Amino acid sequence: MKALGKRSGWESRTDAKVPAMAEIAARLGIGEGDLCVRTAYEFLADGRPVQLSTSWEPYDLTAGTFIVLPKGVPHAGAGVVNRMAAIAGDRRGGTAARDPEGRSRHAHPATYYSDEGRPVETADIVVPAALCEIVYEIPVGR
Repeated sequence: MKALGKRSGWESRTDAKVPAMAEIAARLGIGEGDLCVRTAYEFLADGRPVQLSTSWEPYDLTAGTFIVLPKGVPHAGAGVVNRMAAIAGDRRGGTAARDPEGRSRHAHPATYYSDEGRPVETADIVVPAALCEIVYEIPVGR
């Protein structure tokens, strides 16, 4: 945002112990109805929404740790990779789906995995098609 001359920001709301819907459970490799921590994010540019994201983390993975809530200290706002690394070593990222024509406004799924291959977070990312094309890779780890 800075390179575009925009002021960036974000707002979020977290709900702990939310039962996983079938699709989310499948992406996280947990049972339908198993508990998750769900966080809804709104990313802003000059105070206007430019991206929405809803993420789910398996509650059993972070329950009883200091990172159970994404906004909890000392890793508030650090992102899933850094938060998970704080409790369980290195993590590596997944990649989001891609919409090269930039036509859709539907959610693009992204999932992060531990080095052992366990899903640690899944998210649905929504960006208005008129604003941009979604393409990203996040190299993490070794």
